[in-house]
Amino acid sequence: MPEDLFPQLDPLLESPDPSAGLDFLIDQYRATKEYGLLFEARLMKARHELGLPLIQTDSLTREDYQNAVVAVARETGELFLADGRIERAWPYFRAVSEPGPIFEAINKVEPGENLEGIIAIAFQEGVHPRKGLELILAQHGMCRAITAFGMTSVQRDREQCIALLARHIHAEIAERMGRAIESQEGARPESRNLPELMQGRDWLFGEWDYYVDTSHLLSVVPYCTEVTDKAVLEVFAELCDYGRHLAPQFQSPGVPPFEDQFTSYGHYVQALLGNDVEAHLDYFRRQITESDPEVVGDAPGRHLARLLLSLGRPADALQVVLDHVFEDASYGAPVPSALQLCYQAKDFSKLREIARERGDLLSYAAGSILGR
Repeated sequence: MPEDLFPQLDPLLESPDPSAGLDFLIDQYRATKEYGLLFEARLMKARHELGLPLIQTDSLTREDYQNAVVAVARETGELFLADGRIERAWPYFRAVSEPGPIFEAINKVEPGENLEGIIAIAFQEGVHPRKGLELILAQHGMCRAITAFGMTSVQRDREQCIALLARHIHAEIAERMGRAIESQEGARPESRNLPELMQGRDWLFGEWDYYVDTSHLLSVVPYCTEVTDKAVLEVFAELCDYGRHLAPQFQSPGVPPFEDQFTSYGHYVQALLGNDVEAHLDYFRRQITESDPEVVGDAPGRHLARLLLSLGRPADALQVVLDHVFEDASYGAPVPSALQLCYQAKDFSKLREIARERGDLLSYAAGSILGR
């Protein structure tokens, strides 16, 4: 604010209505786009009109003043957004729990320079995780995107983020494989379907041939267990098929029941897709019987129970949990408790039986009431 404005401000503050001085400052701050100061000036005017302290030292909880704070914060955020200053607008909308305008603004952002602040709001603060991950991919590549997703507990748009990662890897493989085929055969196939590209072309997979960083592939494929969308599951099925074609040195062993990762996750995906479900479930049943719980714990049982639940079979999942899961364990893939599964399966007699065995009077009462 220019120093020479003080002579203009003094007469207004000395007038019968000193709020004219605040109006003068409000107009000045609006004209110079100093919206942070505009926010403070408007709140000072609200305190003046309400007979509250002009210099705030304590929290003011009066409802009329809080309503004024919300309105001024919202309008200040809108002013910053109108200038394209998303990072400056966010604190005001966050303060009034209205992320919608920021979501819409971020949704229109294109990849470019100096977007780290916007990415942080979108992804780390959860305003628009899918768009934030999309910008990370565009700005920094797959390695950074996978790391960011793995380190941030993304819940909103989680499945969309997983789909974004899977489709990006799939597109990268299809593009590079297409170039290899064009180099060998003289023409690039129109198909982007990985099994179709690989069919009859065993030469694509020599000892050292691969078409995407295998660490990226192995980081993304395990997320297939969280997917429900059929189109995305089909992408994962193709990625697992591709992975099975890789030479042994690119097939890092996992932990049971996903020790043979591309094969195991392929079975999981095919079951979720509804293809020969019992055969794929049998694969995971064998993982339980063939694994030593002293070595691998109850992971095979947990994953089979989760798969059965995803298939809408809580009664079968209940039996797996009872036989093969350590319910009190604080580790591993989360599964519902036996009592919760009884409720989901509507097996209230079993709920009462388990509750009685465990001395759980309250759950026994619930099972009895529900059974009626």
